Amino acid sequence: MSTRSRAVLLSAVAAVAALTLSACGKGGTSGGGGNTNFVTGNNGIATVPAGERAAAPDLSGKTIDGKTLDVADYKGKVVVINVWGSWCGPCREEAQYFAKVSKQYEGQGVQFVGINTRDTSTTPAIAFEKEHGIGYPSLYDPTGKLMLRFQRGTLNPQLIPSTLIIDRQGKVAARALEALDDTALLKMLKPVVAEK
Repeated sequence: MSTRSRAVLLSAVAAVAALTLSACGKGGTSGGGGNTNFVTGNNGIATVPAGERAAAPDLSGKTIDGKTLDVADYKGKVVVINVWGSWCGPCREEAQYFAKVSKQYEGQGVQFVGINTRDTSTTPAIAFEKEHGIGYPSLYDPTGKLMLRFQRGTLNPQLIPSTLIIDRQGKVAARALEALDDTALLKMLKPVVAEK
């Protein structure tokens, strides 16, 4: 292999690695400016004081099983939004914890909703939910348009998985731009559930 061919190959491998890491990773900051009033704790969970929260955008559309869903219908409940893809390793790791905590809070004024992104069809998404025991609905968002509806600086479309907690008034209360286990998810969820 010539030096030039080797350099081209190494460049291509580096580019693929960079794309892979940016599309499904851990941590980082939200894309772009705009003051979203998030205060990030040392646990990677960012919260917004109750009086400074921005309203969640319209999150409606078809679910991965073809039904219609509008997150606004859950106003009055705390809503956990989890952005995931079946292709994402950290999403597979955290799925068991989201299934567990969603069952734990069933019937207690908390609604979990997934946003499946970048799956080219619903087939792998449905298989993912079945494999991991996910019993709550997931909006199908193959191109990431729903994520782009959030106020600039709230989410980074390159960081999957991401989780948001929407308070009972429909405002964004907390976020994590990395995979969560049940302990971290509960630390994020419990304070919002405790609000009156």
